[in-house]
Amino acid sequence: MKKLKLKYPKLLAASLIALSGNTLADDIKQDDIEKITVSPTGLISYVSASASKSDTPIIESPVSVSVLTSERIQALGAENLQEAIGYVAGVFNGPYGVDTRGDWANIRGVAPVQYLDGLQLMFGYYNNARPNTYNMERIEILKGPSSMLYGQGSTGGIINIVTKRPHAQTEGEIIAQVGNFGRKQIAGDFNTTLTDNGSVEARFVGLYRESGTQTDFVDNDATFFAPSLAWHINDSTSITVLANIQKNKSGSSTQFFPHEGTLLPAEHGQIDSRRFVSEPGWDKYDTEQNAVTLILDHALNEDFSISWSSRYLESEAIYRTMYAWPPKFQDDKRSIERNFSLQDASSDTITSDLQLHGLIYTGDLEHKLVVGLDYQNADTDTDRLYLTPASIKAAIGLDVNTSLDLYNPEYGKTGFLPTTALIPDTPGKNDRQLGFYIQDTIKYDNWVFNAALRRDKVKSQSDAVNSVKTTQSATTGRLGILYSFENGIAPYASYSESFLPIYGSRPQGGDFKPQEGEQVEVGVKFQPQGTEHLITASYFDITDKNKKRVVSPEVTVQDGSVDIEGFEVEAQLEFDQFDVYSAYAYTKSEQETSDKTLAELVQLYASGQTSYLSQALTDTAPLSATPKHMLNTWITYRPEQSFEGFKVGAGFRYVGETYDGSRDITFMGQAINTRKVTDSYTLFDFMIGYEFDNIDINLNVKNLSDKTVVTSCLYRGDCFYGQRRTVTANIKYKF
Repeated sequence: MKKLKLKYPKLLAASLIALSGNTLADDIKQDDIEKITVSPTGLISYVSASASKSDTPIIESPVSVSVLTSERIQALGAENLQEAIGYVAGVFNGPYGVDTRGDWANIRGVAPVQYLDGLQLMFGYYNNARPNTYNMERIEILKGPSSMLYGQGSTGGIINIVTKRPHAQTEGEIIAQVGNFGRKQIAGDFNTTLTDNGSVEARFVGLYRESGTQTDFVDNDATFFAPSLAWHINDSTSITVLANIQKNKSGSSTQFFPHEGTLLPAEHGQIDSRRFVSEPGWDKYDTEQNAVTLILDHALNEDFSISWSSRYLESEAIYRTMYAWPPKFQDDKRSIERNFSLQDASSDTITSDLQLHGLIYTGDLEHKLVVGLDYQNADTDTDRLYLTPASIKAAIGLDVNTSLDLYNPEYGKTGFLPTTALIPDTPGKNDRQLGFYIQDTIKYDNWVFNAALRRDKVKSQSDAVNSVKTTQSATTGRLGILYSFENGIAPYASYSESFLPIYGSRPQGGDFKPQEGEQVEVGVKFQPQGTEHLITASYFDITDKNKKRVVSPEVTVQDGSVDIEGFEVEAQLEFDQFDVYSAYAYTKSEQETSDKTLAELVQLYASGQTSYLSQALTDTAPLSATPKHMLNTWITYRPEQSFEGFKVGAGFRYVGETYDGSRDITFMGQAINTRKVTDSYTLFDFMIGYEFDNIDINLNVKNLSDKTVVTSCLYRGDCFYGQRRTVTANIKYKF
């Protein structure tokens, strides 16, 4: 692949910032043009705070960003974050199928980092509660590297969830919901002012759910309460406090089925997508989470302001499951041998971001400056126990039967289920990050120039006695340029970088390297005058280095590099009675492996672990769970005059073929074909509803035809089923 390289991007960014901050202009210019932030229906947002850490119009941001409003989330019938982002350009939601443990996605072939109200949400895996869409005001997807503003992050980008906050209007709603798989849910949202002058506002959001899932014996119960308070001390200062108390009770809906019976034909036919691999009553994924966020906004004068956000979050998860590893049939071609996995995990985090915003004029140049200092302190503790029938036999001399017939399962036959008391207490760890960043957005006539520079320092230390503290540092930047024509067309180009520390040591020995990335992007944005439409298109070229891959519980490798390039177009069109949300994405990826990784895998082969032979690479291959083509369209019709209050919507999601990430290899002179490809598929969604007085009734159906699809298969040998037909009926009362 021919790469476009920019020389000295960090030096260029620093020079542009330094030249921009000279003197204040004598006359302060005012923008008298009214800026519309959302469309009349509330479905389209024209502003994003994630792209530049300021409320910048999307049409003026030289990067790719998509925003989903709460109205859009409701119209799509999204019950979780993973479902909500299914129509966004370049986003493959649910690459690992239906998973009650969390929300998974690949953006431009790479998993993004999740943020909540501008602060990083997750540290580690399987140690916190899944966020609920009912408490989301909007979802912002910033695509591509974004370390210059947010610190450690992937080349895929970030997903920033903005929660509901108090406002001046007194209003409320109650929603009751029922659905298939035994789903029952009730939720409420009430906002009011607590003082006569309206200086103190309060909001209370809560939800209670009991539900099963498409996987037998796996529940998806949830409870959360999110009170918030906003105090407008005076015209210059306000304080907002957001709290969240949450409990989720679930299990392992993801089953890691073998290639045979899912992707490949099997002697006894297709494995049922409802099949449960673990043990009922013992399997669980229960999480609890408590969080408090403080947001302070203070205007120093007309041109400068300070914003400070800080959150304390504590969470814990109890995880018990069984699965086959390696995921393959036994000799009878119908049974698998299961292993036990137990994990008790907790996380205590403090995240903080202090920003200074300034508006400066130097001659004809308008500068919007953002100078920030952010800090993260994460204490995580994960105690694990992994047992195979062989290890149990060796340890206590007990023969355990973990075999399970996937076509006619009989549970409760193991004779042994490990308990919490057997989990060893291992030291936790502390990860800290301190970052300083500066960004300048310069406007001159119709030109917009954006430059950002950041310096990060990350420290990690285990709680073990005599542990060694590791320190990693990185400097990342971004350069962008955009020109706005009078007709609403705005072409742009940008270069951006990312840095992602990978903590700990590899199971087979040695420390991980930090993951680094860079991206060149060119595109065009179009907001036709006199319309509510917003259209964006972009071409990107990404290099992602030192990507981490888990080959097995005992082996983790880092590939030499990954090259990703593609094209995306996203159109949000709003007419009098119709609105259209359509997106197309083309993504091409090539993954390479270093000589060191090859040597490690050859050593594995020499030691008799032939199941990992497929990882000995002699060529490149596409990334796993990365479709080359995706096409999505959602259309809603509201006949305001002929049938006011009625609404109907329909959409389709096309996902092209995906590869498992393995290669066609030549080992010891023998050609071996290991590459597997999942089929493309198209799913249809539907919505119908009616609004009258204070009542809103909706019926949402996902995967209308109830098609069984395999979303992806991995080189490890496991495959994942997508969402089956899911029906929910809602009735909302507003007051």
